[in-house]
Amino acid sequence: MSEIIAAFLEASVRLGAPLALAALGESITERSGVINIGLEGSIIAGALASALGALAWGAGWGVGAGAVAGLVAAAVFALFALGLRCDQIITGTAVTMGGLGFTAAAYESRFGATGTALSLPTLGPVTIPLLSDLPLVGRAFFAQAPTVYLAYLLAPALWLYLNRTGWGLELRATGEEPAAAEAAGVRVVRTRVLATLFGGALAGVAGAHLALAHAGTFGEGMSAGRGFIAIAVVVLGRWNPLGVLAAALLFGAATALQFFLQTLGLDLPYQLFLALPYLLTLLALAGWVGRARAPAALGKPWPEPT
Repeated sequence: MSEIIAAFLEASVRLGAPLALAALGESITERSGVINIGLEGSIIAGALASALGALAWGAGWGVGAGAVAGLVAAAVFALFALGLRCDQIITGTAVTMGGLGFTAAAYESRFGATGTALSLPTLGPVTIPLLSDLPLVGRAFFAQAPTVYLAYLLAPALWLYLNRTGWGLELRATGEEPAAAEAAGVRVVRTRVLATLFGGALAGVAGAHLALAHAGTFGEGMSAGRGFIAIAVVVLGRWNPLGVLAAALLFGAATALQFFLQTLGLDLPYQLFLALPYLLTLLALAGWVGRARAPAALGKPWPEPT
């Protein structure tokens, strides 16, 4: 029984890690007042770029290539949504569709119309001495790919940044009262652009985790809606990096539970198991987020149109 629980926890962390990375970046973006629906585009761009980078230079450089690709996709979003003040939802949707289409075309151009089964250099697990020997949770939490540990470190670091630094205060002010922030000398648009680029870079790292630590290959559309799920994770985590990490692991556990239930051979439609993670997330959102409040200026352009 203990082996089953340990395997379940390990799968939960592995499946929750890309959501945690993308959602942590998006939490910073949204605290600045920007909602980047194009997160999915950054994830898939990061997955393809990391695959190509890993083939050329190795897995470590592949993660860097994924981060750059995610940042570039976010820069396109920022240009239109923040520079030209286009609608953020429409712009983000266009970036997502463009990212999915562009990566599919680039993949076919590089590997042929039918594609090929890539075998990529992967990010192997790194064990933490002593901690990895803990019963049940040791292997699950402390024998993972380096990108998982990045999520562990980022959650408290971003919490401290938001709540204990002057820059974090400025970022939160742009998401709550941009007029007051600007009057206090904060460059609102610049702050929002940097937050958006940071979120895009982390989404690219999430894509790299998918390709190099989770699947070991690249497939068209392999992001599979994780960008949209990550936005829901931000809400579930109440825009708090620590809560976001916990919410991502919760969704990873729900996904792992789906696979576990399917192995039991229950006489139920498999679509029910596929829907389980999303149903659990909706139930959690309905019961938890009613007490949460989004940044007051979230999704609103700045300067406001006259």
